[in-house]
Amino acid sequence: MQHMTLEQLRTASEAGGVADVTLKAQGGAFLVEVVTRSGSGAVLCRARSHEPRRFGNLAAALNTLRGIGISTGRFDASAWDPKERIREPGNRGRAESMREAHRAAAYNRWLIAEIQGAVDDARPSIPHEEVMAGMDAEIAALPATRPHRKRSRAGT
Repeated sequence: MQHMTLEQLRTASEAGGVADVTLKAQGGAFLVEVVTRSGSGAVLCRARSHEPRRFGNLAAALNTLRGIGISTGRFDASAWDPKERIREPGNRGRAESMREAHRAAAYNRWLIAEIQGAVDDARPSIPHEEVMAGMDAEIAALPATRPHRKRSRAGT
């Protein structure tokens, strides 16, 4: 059986080259099988591979077909088993990825501004030893509300 991308199916449909379309269940997903006017068969595949495009949601498959101008066809649910449905993140997973990318970009902008502010600061630098001595004094001045344990290095 041949492979056909969504764009190829759209072109074939617009040219009147699609004779029949079947939504065929395979486990927990539906595949789109196409019969062309020349009699050859094809399976709708992902754009960048020959892997069949699987629809876990029948309505999504119907919307896709209708969106390219195919409004009639057949269905074969004989091999349908909803327990085998593969949970994919889909748009929700993509949305979460985009939110994370926006958070990371916002953090990067903040960090760049903080670093630039430190670089542009006209005040004289304070030596590291002086800063650490001040921090040690502040820590020593804290009330001992809980016992401090000395951490040992691994193996010592």
